[in-house]
Amino acid sequence: MKIWIDFDNSPHVPLFAPIISEFERLGHEVTLTARDAYQVTELTNLFDLKCKKIGRHQGKNRFMKVAGVCWRALQLVPSMVMDRPDLALSHGSRGQLLTSFLLGIPTMVMMDYEHSSQGLMWLKPSWIVVPDVMSEEGVKHNRDKVLRYRGIKEDIYVPSFSPDPSIRSQLGVGASDLLVTVRPPASEAHYHKPESDALFRTVVNYLSNQPDLKMVLLPRNERQRHAIEEMWPTLIVSGRIIVPQHVVDGLNLIWNSDFVISGGGTMNREAAALRVPVYSIFRGTIGSVDRYLAANGRLVLVESAEEVETKIKVVRRNFDSVPQNNGRFALQDILEQVTSVLTHGLSVQQQGVQ
Repeated sequence: MKIWIDFDNSPHVPLFAPIISEFERLGHEVTLTARDAYQVTELTNLFDLKCKKIGRHQGKNRFMKVAGVCWRALQLVPSMVMDRPDLALSHGSRGQLLTSFLLGIPTMVMMDYEHSSQGLMWLKPSWIVVPDVMSEEGVKHNRDKVLRYRGIKEDIYVPSFSPDPSIRSQLGVGASDLLVTVRPPASEAHYHKPESDALFRTVVNYLSNQPDLKMVLLPRNERQRHAIEEMWPTLIVSGRIIVPQHVVDGLNLIWNSDFVISGGGTMNREAAALRVPVYSIFRGTIGSVDRYLAANGRLVLVESAEEVETKIKVVRRNFDSVPQNNGRFALQDILEQVTSVLTHGLSVQQQGVQ
């Protein structure tokens, strides 16, 4: 079978890397496309994934976002007319969804945050794949077309991770330094709230007063990079804040950090999957996965500036341990779901269309 995977955002690259390897091992032909947004291009190079770069990010303006989705969908059409994939797979790529609708390609969309769009206007994917901890009420789709997997999506690729401690010296972090990885909020996301930005500034200012502590700040785009450089120039010059000039292996950076603070999303859950202490400063609506992690003590929700000092524990982590490998249940479940669709689901859907 021919499977088309579209990288629409940075976290999609490490997520699909092991899935792609398994698809190819099983004999499927995989076509890869990528949107030039955030660090997608750099990550595809880092993971040595050969893909067609089509389209780019259109910024925060809602009208431009919609126009950008439509334009990118049209840009994707010629390649997919040539490739004619049997199934389109993504983690919420609206451009892929629209292109697939235009060309009649069945779609499978993975998602793990119920408060993000589960389609595009009137368009819905053929199948939705969600973690089993996500509530049924949060998935607005035909129940017969909702597929589930064990764990969280980060469990798909975290078990294959191997740490490399040299990243600390590469970033200029000494053995005696306490290292914190900080990810700003997704300021261009439709679910973004300004309170997250204020909380982010409070966190950085608080950490800057802690002795022997260095922060690695990972901006989501060039706009955030410039804002960080303008806001804390002295801390950057002194080496207290490190803003990497090139893409880094996120899992390796997380593992070699004493703790992680992020404005929500994948980095929080990657740290939770690695059992690294992690604090969320996301101020949008909390989803089922984060509630599950918080309830199990794997994620701490920081909900106000007052809680920064009371909840964030500035302590060193024990690096004698090794990453926990919880098996490959999530990856196994995803492969079984896709195989079932390729084997049985496509023919059933085609009969329904006829």
